[in-house]
Amino acid sequence: MKKYVCDVCGWVYDPEVGCPEAGVAPGTPWEEVPEDFLCPLCSVGKDQFSEE
Repeated sequence: MKKYVCDVCGWVYDPEVGCPEAGVAPGTPWEEVPEDFLCPLCSVGKDQFSEE
């Protein structure tokens, strides 16, 4: 599974880890992350992430 990086702050979404603090379970591919997901560091939306 591909990782995605926040274009604003550089935080990396790793599907193997997920983002439990945002309710995204480990093993969740980026395509299944909710559209209202916000970066846990800078709070920008999912549209501000790029494939790593």
